[in-house]
Amino acid sequence: MRTLLNIFHLGIKELRGLGRDTLMLVLIVYSFSFQVYVAATGLPEAMHKAPIAIVDEDHSQLSTRIINAFYPPHFLPPAIIDYQAMDPGMDAGLYTFVLDIPPNFQRDVLAGRQPAIQLNIDATRMSQAFIGNSYIQNIINGEVADFVEGQRTVATLPVELEVRMRFNPNLTSTWFGSVMQVINSVTMLSIILTGAALIREREHGTLEHLLVMPLTPFEIMMSKVWSMGLVVVVVATASVIFVVQRALGVPIEGSIVLFVLGTALHLFATTSMGIFLGTVARSMPQMGLLMIIVLLPLQMLSGSTTPRESMPQLVQTIMLAAPTTHFVALAQAILYRGAGFGIVWPQFLALLGIGGVFFALALARFRRAIGSMA
Repeated sequence: MRTLLNIFHLGIKELRGLGRDTLMLVLIVYSFSFQVYVAATGLPEAMHKAPIAIVDEDHSQLSTRIINAFYPPHFLPPAIIDYQAMDPGMDAGLYTFVLDIPPNFQRDVLAGRQPAIQLNIDATRMSQAFIGNSYIQNIINGEVADFVEGQRTVATLPVELEVRMRFNPNLTSTWFGSVMQVINSVTMLSIILTGAALIREREHGTLEHLLVMPLTPFEIMMSKVWSMGLVVVVVATASVIFVVQRALGVPIEGSIVLFVLGTALHLFATTSMGIFLGTVARSMPQMGLLMIIVLLPLQMLSGSTTPRESMPQLVQTIMLAAPTTHFVALAQAILYRGAGFGIVWPQFLALLGIGGVFFALALARFRRAIGSMA
């Protein structure tokens, strides 16, 4: 009971110290509000109001159908220009795409020939150019196929592919980006807060005061883990409800309570990592440098940015020891696909085991650090 009371009161001290750190409070609020919103709405993978111009040298029913197929929100209404205005318009940066429909295009299509359409792309606008190429090809192929089917008999294929998008029917990038940014912020802030709390104790000289009190290293470390973890859990839950679900309109399919439990297990590991880094770093600038080499692999190789299946097998195996890999998997399963505990229990078990190992390593390092100070 005395140990629990010591951990509780030391945790309250940590919360009060955090409350007086204005810059850290601003970072917490920014990371789970404005940064989540910007990261979700600023993803470049989706086409949005791309400027396009069309040179219609055919002036046929088919070319008119193709022109009318480009409309917001993926494209701006097409600008109809002549052939001489094509190059000057692209040189001036007025259009990302210029489509040139050649003369006699409809006649050649109906005759069974394979006429070519020229598509000029401004590749300096890399994100739109890369995605827009596929968009435009699919739009033209679809319009040509529908037109030909209405004009002459086309052999029907014995198999027809029916595509259905599960969990994100419109492929809205906001749904993916918002939740992944919350996950990244949980990892980042949990490590920063616990590491900064230990460094703050050392810089202010209060760690020496704790050493002369009847406190064990376990009690000191555990108080930092639960207090900073509680802060991150609260703001992450608020971010999911008020920013992701309400402000951005992302449908949450699963249980937020189950997600919070998974977040708590993830924080058990990441806060221990923060304590470990806090014992290695001697100042906040050193802590910042350590965060760079720790956070980048955790965020980029965990599956939140790139699917793990596209990574080398060695990287996939190594990242199984990272808590973020399992946290990303359970968060996507719960929030996107509505998975229950019966599906995500392997990730819960993995987080519990990884957290226990990281906690033991951090506690051993913390004891050695305190012993050298004593």
